[in-house]
Amino acid sequence: MTLDFDPLGKLLVVHGFNVAGAILVAFVGWWAAGVVERLSRRALVRVAHTDGTVAGFLSSFARYAVLVVAAIITMPLIGVQATSLIAVLGAASLAIGLALQGTLSNLAAGVMLLLFRPFRAGDTIEVAGKSGTVKELNLFMTELASGDNVQVLIPNGQIWGAALTNFSAYPTRRVSAVFTVSLCEDLDRILADISAFLKKDTRVLDEPAPSVNTSNLTDKTVELSVHAWCGTGDAEAVRADLMRQLQIVLHVKEN
Repeated sequence: MTLDFDPLGKLLVVHGFNVAGAILVAFVGWWAAGVVERLSRRALVRVAHTDGTVAGFLSSFARYAVLVVAAIITMPLIGVQATSLIAVLGAASLAIGLALQGTLSNLAAGVMLLLFRPFRAGDTIEVAGKSGTVKELNLFMTELASGDNVQVLIPNGQIWGAALTNFSAYPTRRVSAVFTVSLCEDLDRILADISAFLKKDTRVLDEPAPSVNTSNLTDKTVELSVHAWCGTGDAEAVRADLMRQLQIVLHVKEN
């Protein structure tokens, strides 16, 4: 008596081809998603007036769209029919929504950030206790480069739900410094030296004019406040030079 293994063999062959096809489609889909993301980013960057954050967000969206299409194609190959898939997804939609509420909130926050544009690529911002230069905004998170060039990834939900400071939003910034001097010092000389330094520095704007004012007075010291306006990109350098000049002025004694 012999057993006929033809039906079992045919079944194994069919399922083997299906599994191999599913693996191939998944691999090709993953590869195509990366290619689409790179090409779309390059194309968007070349388009006039396309900001880096927009290019990063849309290219990321294109990548995930390709992955979703690949998943839909792969499902029937492993025996999951489209109608069954829709029914399962419909029944599990609530559970999926609860399980992925953090991810979905990051996605929604990314869309809102893209629409309202509180920052752009290249802006220096401070949000959620982190600060740095914006490198990219994608579907789920925002990438910053800290002052020492360390990558900082912040979920979009934390950015949209927090107070955000954008140091690059306006073309000019005010640089301020507050210091105290003894009443024994020559106050007129100090004020004249600081005013001369600010007037000589070409980075300091004439309008609004720089100012050096008395902000507080005690029986032994006087507190002075220095304010100067400059371009946003020059703010840190102007402040550093101003602090250095203050050290020089405060240590200079008249002969």
